[in-house]
Amino acid sequence: MSLRDKLIKNSTISYTATLTDSKIYTKKDVIPTTVPMINVALSGSIDGGITPGLTMLAGPSKHFKTGFALLLASAFLKKYKDGIILFYDSEFGTPQSYFNTFGIDFDKVIHTPITDIEELKFDIIAQLKNITRDEHVMIVIDSIGNLASKKEVDDAEKQNSAADMTRAKTLKSLFRMVTPHLSIKDIPMVVINHTYLEIGMFPKTIVGGGTGSMYSSDNVWVLGRQQEKDDKEIVGYHFVINIEKSRYVKEKSKIPITVSFDGGINRWSGLLDLALEGNYIAKPKAGWYAIVDQTTGELQSPSMRAADFIDNNNFWKKMLNETTLPKFIEEKYSMGMGAIMESEDGD
Repeated sequence: MSLRDKLIKNSTISYTATLTDSKIYTKKDVIPTTVPMINVALSGSIDGGITPGLTMLAGPSKHFKTGFALLLASAFLKKYKDGIILFYDSEFGTPQSYFNTFGIDFDKVIHTPITDIEELKFDIIAQLKNITRDEHVMIVIDSIGNLASKKEVDDAEKQNSAADMTRAKTLKSLFRMVTPHLSIKDIPMVVINHTYLEIGMFPKTIVGGGTGSMYSSDNVWVLGRQQEKDDKEIVGYHFVINIEKSRYVKEKSKIPITVSFDGGINRWSGLLDLALEGNYIAKPKAGWYAIVDQTTGELQSPSMRAADFIDNNNFWKKMLNETTLPKFIEEKYSMGMGAIMESEDGD
C-alpha cells in the first residue's frame, strides 16, 4: 500500500481523497440562471451560475435583493425537480406574488419565521446536520440586516438600554459553523443583508453584520440603482451589481441589470453595452445600431433601432452562440490565476 493510500485509509473523515478524486474540491455544482449577466456576476461566465457556498446580497431597502434571491432559488428548483428551499424569514415582506412571478412552487419552500440570530443559528445547524450530500437543498435567509441578537431582546425585556456588543460576534459564529457544511454537502446559501454609510468626508458603503459574513462569503454583491423613466413616469430601475467580493469575478466589477415594472428582469440586461465595447455591434448614428461582421469589420445591413433587439431572444441567442462575445465577457470579468496572484501579493 502506498503512503498516499495509507493516509487516505487512516483518515477519520469520510470525504478524504486526493484532489483528483475529491467530490468536495473538484466537482462543484453549477446552477445557471436564465439571465446571462447574473451568471457572470456569480461565476465570471455567461454559462456559469450559483455554486455551493455563501452568496450575500447587500444593499439599502427597495434594491431588489429579494427578487435576485428568488431568481436564484427558481434556477435551483428548475435544475432539481426534487429540490427544496429552506426560507428563513425575519422581515415578512415577501408577498406570495413574488414567488408566483419566479415560478416557485409553494410546496417546494419550507418557510421558517425567525426573531433573533440564535434562533436562526440553532435551527439552521439542526437542519444542516441531517442533510446528506445527495439531497438537493438551498437556503435563503431574508434577512440578517435587521435581525436582533437574543441578548438585545432580553435587554429590552429587562428595560436595559445598554448597547448590545454581541451581535457581530454571534453572526460571525453562525457563519463560521455553517460555511463548511455548505461545500461538503453541496448547498448554496443566499443571505440578504443591509448596507450603511460610514461616517466621514468620503463615506464608504459598508456591509452590515461585522467581518464574519464577509470572511465566510464566496460572493458579496452590493446593489445600487437608478430610475428608468418614460417621460416623467418611473417604469423600472437600472440596478448595478457591484462585486465587493468574489472567488471567481474580478472585484469592483459593475454589472448592470434592468428591471421594469411590467416585464420584470430584462433577460439580456447589460449585453448591449458589452457588445458595443467589444465591437460586435456598432452605433453608426444616434438611435441606430448595426452588427459588425467579425471577419471583415464592416457593418451589416439593415441598421436597427434598440427596440428591434433589446428584448429579442433570437438575436441575443445568435450573438452568444455564433460570435466570440461570451469569451470577451469572460475575459473582462473572470478572475484568472494572474488576478488571484496579484490579489495575494496585494494582501
